[in-house]
Amino acid sequence: MTHRARRSVLALSIVTALSLALPATPTLAADAAYFPPAGEWARKDPAALGMDPVALAAAIAFAQSRETERPLDLSDQEAIFGTRLGSMPTRRAATNGVVIYKGYVVAEFGDTRFVDPTYSVAKSMLATVAGVAVREGRLQVDEPVAQRVADGGYATPHNAAVTWKQHLQQESEWDGELWGKHSNFIGKAAFGKGEKKPRAIKTPGTFYEYNDTRVNRLALSLLRVFGQSVPDVFQQQVMDPIGASSTWKWVPYHNSYVELNGKQVASVSGGTRWGGGMWIDSWDMARFGYLWLRQGNWAGKQILPPAYVTAALTPSANGPDYGYLWWLNTKGKNLPGMPATTFAALGAGSNDIVVSPEHDLVIVWRWHAGNAAEFATRVVGAIRK
Repeated sequence: MTHRARRSVLALSIVTALSLALPATPTLAADAAYFPPAGEWARKDPAALGMDPVALAAAIAFAQSRETERPLDLSDQEAIFGTRLGSMPTRRAATNGVVIYKGYVVAEFGDTRFVDPTYSVAKSMLATVAGVAVREGRLQVDEPVAQRVADGGYATPHNAAVTWKQHLQQESEWDGELWGKHSNFIGKAAFGKGEKKPRAIKTPGTFYEYNDTRVNRLALSLLRVFGQSVPDVFQQQVMDPIGASSTWKWVPYHNSYVELNGKQVASVSGGTRWGGGMWIDSWDMARFGYLWLRQGNWAGKQILPPAYVTAALTPSANGPDYGYLWWLNTKGKNLPGMPATTFAALGAGSNDIVVSPEHDLVIVWRWHAGNAAEFATRVVGAIRK
């Protein structure tokens, strides 16, 4: 018997023994799960968790080979998205990522400590801040935003009907301009390749459109109900409790400041389409994804209401399998080959967090080409049941 064959037999024996001892349920209860302390995350040999190390290594090699075509200096930013409103880094990292299986690090590759814009992953983070607001009784998702926000943004009869839920599902049809960008997305200079054709505005709640102006209006509305900047809420209520680093930053636009209690406070965006946005490393992204894998619970602390998490991961009426600023896979189309329960935070570039509760798995994959499921399915293929 060759050395490779002996190794395969040994790995198979380990996996078989582990499979007999593991429970049938695909995810762990929060009180039984491992939660990484601040500043570190325990690693385990993939084979000890029932994974095929050779297959996992092949999956990692695939991920590393799929570098994005975005230039390292991100000099294509305005051509793709239109005129900038906020800062951009002068250089991005190469493709990198982290794989968390059953709570433990089983793989990492590339410069995972590089702090980079994560684009629309910030939308899922805004949904998390909204969940904190629900927990604290600051809003109810089905009520009109105008019941709690009176800054003129919902003064028209059309906008007065917009609910928090419609904002979260990108079905608000909020109509107006914010920070110099109109919700109609008309004009190549302002919106780059993302410009849209003129169309009639629909009744709120009847039409889905991926629209950063409207998401940015949600962010400003969250600032209003908290009476505090969204990054401060996110740090105090989410990132500090889950042990995130101090290196991330939510960068505002140059002009996105409002007066609050006599002070100028920044309102942040739901992405980096026009610069700024959430700048973060892969480890903090993994912690964020792990919070959602554990249904909003972190080491016994319920950061998000369980009912809110369930609603956030339920498809909207009109979206392309979309929840509360999370991409879903209930139809098997957004993440081909992954289970219907899989969900993801997807950012341009691509910068992605894929969460598979069925496999107790979180994958962060940044600056890659292709669909995030191309890597995720290969990682899942390394799991030996």
